[in-house]
Amino acid sequence: MGRFSDIEVERLKGVAWAVIEQGAERGGQLLSVKAADYPEALREPRASFVTLREGDSLRGCMGSLEARSPLVEDVARNAHNAAFKDPRFSPVSSGEIPRLNLKLSVLTLPEAFPVESEEDLLNRIQPGVDGIILKDEGRRATFLPAVWEALPSPREFIRQLKRKAGLSEDHWSERMEILRYRADEY
Repeated sequence: MGRFSDIEVERLKGVAWAVIEQGAERGGQLLSVKAADYPEALREPRASFVTLREGDSLRGCMGSLEARSPLVEDVARNAHNAAFKDPRFSPVSSGEIPRLNLKLSVLTLPEAFPVESEEDLLNRIQPGVDGIILKDEGRRATFLPAVWEALPSPREFIRQLKRKAGLSEDHWSERMEILRYRADEY
């Protein structure tokens, strides 16, 4: 399970579900979470993503790439944003909640991943392991390691990531910045 105990994971997921349930009952209002009320491991600054699914369909996914707040607060904010602020979906309603599944991704710090070319990138990334952040021309996009399940080919993974960033699938430039991270999935 990564670096968190089962109890710590239960607490994080409990916070995420409480935020979603209360938000659905109160018109999207964010539940206040105080990091001081949680174990030390959950108070450390960490970046996270919260993904909501209904069956096999994505229902919301929002997160942070930089550790700027205690993990428990980051999870609460991202659960709220995934349920009520993801621009691809309407806000989650109370009636939908029993049909939703929730996945937490806790990220490592992104590290620079210098490459010589797109082929070098495709040869060095690790499918199923690496999350990638791509930056170029003032645009940025990321795919979590879990996206490898849907896009198992490195070439297609990078093509779709470029599309997500608003770049053409065949775009490449010497100024492109690639960062790599890992994620513990719960």
